[in-house]
Amino acid sequence: MDRERLLLLGAFGVIYFVWGSTYLANYWAIQTIPPFLMCGGRFLLAGLLLYSYTYLFRKRTGAPTLRQWKNAALIGILFLGVGTGATVWAQQFIPTSLTALIVAFDPLLIMLLLWWLIGIRPAGRAFLGAAISIIGVSMLVGQPQLSGSPDSVKGLLAIGTALLAWAIASIYVSRIDMGADRVRATAMQMIAGGVLIFLFSIGKGDLTGFTFAQVDARSFGSWLYLVFFGSILAFSAFNYLLARVSPEKVATSTYVNPVVALLLGGWLNNEMITRQSLLAGAIMLTGVYFINSTGDRKKTVVKPTGSEQIPKK
Repeated sequence: MDRERLLLLGAFGVIYFVWGSTYLANYWAIQTIPPFLMCGGRFLLAGLLLYSYTYLFRKRTGAPTLRQWKNAALIGILFLGVGTGATVWAQQFIPTSLTALIVAFDPLLIMLLLWWLIGIRPAGRAFLGAAISIIGVSMLVGQPQLSGSPDSVKGLLAIGTALLAWAIASIYVSRIDMGADRVRATAMQMIAGGVLIFLFSIGKGDLTGFTFAQVDARSFGSWLYLVFFGSILAFSAFNYLLARVSPEKVATSTYVNPVVALLLGGWLNNEMITRQSLLAGAIMLTGVYFINSTGDRKKTVVKPTGSEQIPKK
C-alpha cells in the first residue's frame, strides 16, 4: 500500500473516531472544569499552536488582512463560540451518546436554511430524507429521560441553538474570504472562537473560586486530548481530506461519529442506551444519508473547517 493511500486511511480514521470520541472527552473534561472555561482554553491554545505551525512551516501567503480576521472571527464565533460552546454546556444534562445523535440532525437544518436564505431548493430525495430525519429526531427527544426534566429541556434548547449556529456558519463559510491557507483560516477561527468563549466564561464568573487544584487527572487528560487530537489533529486530517477526496466521502463522518459516541458512552460512561435510542438513531441517520446524497449540494453538508462534530465535535 502506497504512502498516499495510508495517509488517506489514517485521515478518515481520525475524523471518524477522534471526532466521535470528543463527546465523551468533553463530558469528562467538564466534570471538574467549567464548560465555557474548558472550551475557551482548549480552542485558544489549539488555535495559537496551529497558527504558529502555519507561520513557521507552511508556505508564506502574506499576513491575513483585517477583513480576513473579521470573517474568521465571525465563523469562529458561530462554529466554536456558540456551536461547540453550547453543545458542551448541554452535556451537563444530556448524555454524550444522545447529544451526538441529535447533532447528526444538522444536515437537515443546513438544507432548509439553504432553501430559505440562498434559494437553493432541495431535490425530492432530500425531502424524503428530511421526513425520515424528523421522525427519528422526534423519537429520540421524545424519550422520558429527555422530556421529563427542566434540565433536559435546557440542554435540548442549547443543542438546538448550537445546530442553528453551525448551519448558518456552514452555509457562509465558503462564501467569505479568510485567506488562501485553509489551515491558517482554521487556526484563526479557533483563536477568535476561543477568545470569545474565554471572555464569556470570565464574564459569567467561572473563575470565581476556581483553582487548578480542583481539576482531576481525567479532566485534564481529556482537555489535552481535545486540544491536540480533537482540534489540531482532527482539523488537519479534515483539511487534508477536503483537498484530496470528494466532499460526500468526507461527509460520511456524519454517520460514523454518532455510532462511535454511542458505543463509547455505553462502554466507558455507563450511559443507558435504549432500544428506542438505537431505532431513532438508525432512522435519523438514514434520513441524513438521503440528504447528503442529493445532487451538487453535498458539499454544503460537509462540516467546514472549524466545525467539530467540529466535534463538533
